[in-house]
Amino acid sequence: MFEVRDDEPKYAFLNNQESKAQNRYGLNIELTDASSELRCKSLNINGDAEIGENPNRYKQHGFYFNADNCIGCHACESACSEKNDVPAHIAFRSVGFVEGGTYPDYQRINISMACNHCDDPVCLTGCPTRAYTKFAEYGAVLQDPDICFGCGYCTWVCPYNAPQLDPVKGEVSKCNMCVDRLEVNLKPACVAACLGNALDFGVIENIPENRIQASTEIPGFPTTDITHPNIRFQQTRTTHREMTRTDTMPLKYHKDEGQGKFKPVVDEKLGKGKHWNFKKLLTSHESAHVIFTLCTQATVGAFSMLMLGMWLNIDALMMLKNSNAFLPLIVVIVAVSTLGLFKLNMHLGKPHRFYRGFNNLRLSPVSREIAGVSMFYTGLLGYAVLGLFDNLALIMMANIFAVVGVLSGAIGLYYMYKLYRIPARPFWDHWQTGSAFFGTMLSFGALLVAVVSACFLPATVDILFLLQILAAIIAAGLAIEGIGHIAHAKAMNGAEHEGSASYYQQVTEYGKSYLLRNSLLGLNLVLAIALAMASLSNAVGYALGLLLMLSMLVMAALGRSLFFVLVIPTTMPGAFFWKNKGFVEHARATGLADSPQHGVAYERHHSFKVDELVKTIKENSVGDMIRHVKWIFGK
Repeated sequence: MFEVRDDEPKYAFLNNQESKAQNRYGLNIELTDASSELRCKSLNINGDAEIGENPNRYKQHGFYFNADNCIGCHACESACSEKNDVPAHIAFRSVGFVEGGTYPDYQRINISMACNHCDDPVCLTGCPTRAYTKFAEYGAVLQDPDICFGCGYCTWVCPYNAPQLDPVKGEVSKCNMCVDRLEVNLKPACVAACLGNALDFGVIENIPENRIQASTEIPGFPTTDITHPNIRFQQTRTTHREMTRTDTMPLKYHKDEGQGKFKPVVDEKLGKGKHWNFKKLLTSHESAHVIFTLCTQATVGAFSMLMLGMWLNIDALMMLKNSNAFLPLIVVIVAVSTLGLFKLNMHLGKPHRFYRGFNNLRLSPVSREIAGVSMFYTGLLGYAVLGLFDNLALIMMANIFAVVGVLSGAIGLYYMYKLYRIPARPFWDHWQTGSAFFGTMLSFGALLVAVVSACFLPATVDILFLLQILAAIIAAGLAIEGIGHIAHAKAMNGAEHEGSASYYQQVTEYGKSYLLRNSLLGLNLVLAIALAMASLSNAVGYALGLLLMLSMLVMAALGRSLFFVLVIPTTMPGAFFWKNKGFVEHARATGLADSPQHGVAYERHHSFKVDELVKTIKENSVGDMIRHVKWIFGK
């Protein structure tokens, strides 16, 4: 148990007043029945088997923040970091602010926020490793870094930027509500350290002493509709109608007088000039996801076309099955799929723990995507190996693997789409994500088949007809993608959420790259239609085909990179330095990131070498993997 000091001040202790039965969302504040077995279990803090004596142990607790009192001293950050031994480059609690007006009528509102231990924690349902648990004790949402393998998906889905991915350790950690202090009736360390009495803590909906408000809204705080966070605010001073952020995020907040809420709108602080920004675009943190999604969608599309063509007795594809190009095509599909999976796995903070991605098939779209894509790869490999033999039994087994591959590929791509429909990232939360993925599957799947066929087969009438069919499929995929882009741009332009800021960045900071992507999409569509309508069997035809291939590769690299780089999450405002994207970029460009006191660290786990991975697996992970497999089958 946490040791209580003899001179602990009174304000550090919880106020155990009578609580309400339900919170404002209609959920019970009492999280267990009086007869529940959970009431007999210890949290085993530091190996201590005792059960805390807090009378409100099984009620939902939450933070209260009084913006009227916060002076922006960051004592809460320091206390949290010291207690939890948090490294300098991450923080479980952080303080940001918004400002409005000008001298002499200038106003600043500070916001201190950590994990809000939500009623509906999307981090828990999204985590593929099941590293999160919402406890009946205090309603705390706790995360185990040892289980985490560093995919970072929880940092995507959380609207409040609470989970922190440590790029050095390659794992996520976050605020634990200081449950060890709660067990002995003490408030969390950040609350006890607050100089201005701005932070408080207790059973949710119990307004602390000397407070008159317990609101769920404050300028700069993301929407509460996604997770129902357990945090309440007081902000009684009259605010300006427009509050701006001091970080580089192109967002500000306008007050809707009718609803009395502040809504995010675009702040054109970057001007209206268009730029390329190729380096930032093509070397982003999510480049591995760019490669993985493109490779997987292309190979699922190519393999499914081949198999469906054979099963439906489509002459052109049946001819391809019996040609000299079929084996090289399967080899290329396997190679491209392997590249995508390798890049995804090496993107993890702990690549040698990849198998933990199957832990949360019941809830996590990431686990389902991993399962679907893994089964597709298994079916693909099984077909590739067994299909080499001229044996009836083996051919039947190869076809079974093919069926598994096609079905699993469809499932994997569906959950690949679902995992990006994230309310906390409005730029992704649009059906265009699905049209882009499906369009890429068609266009690049057909392109893969067409390129290998053109390289290995003579220009006969049958082959040229096959290439025309593939060109038509490419055109269909590009058209679907283009329609989605047009609808997405209309939806994001002027929207009252962070997606509008993403669109603003798209047409300014990356405006020239965006125009190039769109121009290439139009050019590719014209070329694909031309190749589909005309049997271009001469050098001009092959030259146009080569141009189409190169243009599509450039288009895909730009488009998919824009997809990842542009997304702006629904997160609280940053300060001048900490959690300010512009400062992070400046620090890395100038070398300040090498000084940990600046709160910035390079993503060192991405330099994880293959030989280090093999060594780690041999030395540390084989036994763990065996135990893990036994655990899965035991469940």
